[in-house]
Amino acid sequence: MSVVDMRLARKPADYKSDIKPVWCPGCGDYHVLLSFTRAFAELGVPPENIVVVSGIGCSSRIPAYTNCYGFHGVHGRSLALAAGLKVMRPELKVVVASGDGDGYSIGGNHFLHACRRNIDMTYVVMDNHIYGMTKGQPSPTTEPEFDTALSPGGTGLRPFHPLVIALASGANFVARCFSGEPNETASILVEAINHPGFSFIEILSPCVTFRPDEREWKNLVHPASVATTNDPAKAARRLMTDDGFNTGILYRGERKPYQPPVGRPQVDVSELERDFEL
Repeated sequence: MSVVDMRLARKPADYKSDIKPVWCPGCGDYHVLLSFTRAFAELGVPPENIVVVSGIGCSSRIPAYTNCYGFHGVHGRSLALAAGLKVMRPELKVVVASGDGDGYSIGGNHFLHACRRNIDMTYVVMDNHIYGMTKGQPSPTTEPEFDTALSPGGTGLRPFHPLVIALASGANFVARCFSGEPNETASILVEAINHPGFSFIEILSPCVTFRPDEREWKNLVHPASVATTNDPAKAARRLMTDDGFNTGILYRGERKPYQPPVGRPQVDVSELERDFEL
């Protein structure tokens, strides 16, 4: 059977586990899961050659709902775990699932350096501008005036701009999707996974439980009006004037991915031990 035949022979159901998701009714993450399985089927990669890594949060439940290898790590550390896995097993497809709290708050430092290192893996952040699992606290992307029980009248803080940060830190592929468009999201996931280097996708995924106003997102998202660019300066200008609802591939870079040699250690451990002898 040819590679093309193998790809066509795979179905999204082949990548979905028997575990029933426990997200709230109407959560955008249901469609994100659908996009994951559709993308994996389109790639045609056997489930055992895909690893889904996550941290903590509603979005981070995704590894349990896929039929691939998975690792549910600790809060904010998913990128560190995924980076170690990818450099030691470069033949695997590594996809990281995160949320705006997990990825940009406690995981913010790892986000910066994962972009900088440009390891060949894909980082998907389901952004709902709120902490959903812990009952509605403001997240790094929450609007400054959004009123919550823990921040009456809003935080007054400028929101984190993940796409700008990703570009400035060295991500090699930057895109935004909307969970309510699973086919488009799946297509961009395929491109991100196939693109060399660190790929970052922000998926606007409404939390209708704690942010019912986000139901309006379906009327606000729109395809980006300009073509994808490989020029970081052009990408920076468009992102700095972005309304937050442009979707599509916004930047496709050409940096060479980082991949250290795998196999025999470059330095003998005994040599290092001698340096510490008293």
